[in-house]
Amino acid sequence: MTASFFKLSVLSFTVIIAGCATRPESISASFVSHEKYMGQSCPELTDSMSDARAKLADYSKMQDTKANVDAATVFLVLIPVSKLSGDHAGDIAKYKGIVEAIDTAQVKSNCKKTSI
Repeated sequence: MTASFFKLSVLSFTVIIAGCATRPESISASFVSHEKYMGQSCPELTDSMSDARAKLADYSKMQDTKANVDAATVFLVLIPVSKLSGDHAGDIAKYKGIVEAIDTAQVKSNCKKTSI
């Protein structure tokens, strides 16, 4: 009985840990077409990039906080709080995609020199 209890405990713990908020660096970018930004001038692209990076940094900071709180609450009460309140993974994926799209638009518009 103790072996099966141990296996059940390990399985439960694994499921709970898997439910924790994902760290921002582990979240992949969503696809955003660079064509959306091709009509902008180089200074406008630079401003758009600054805005997108700032929003990405804000959401990443909030997501890190969620992940830290999840780690603490799982340790204390075995429930990741982000499963009850949600997290910011979707926003991070979106802004990572926007940053990549703007970067591509800057390269295609010759706003940015590429290195070979």
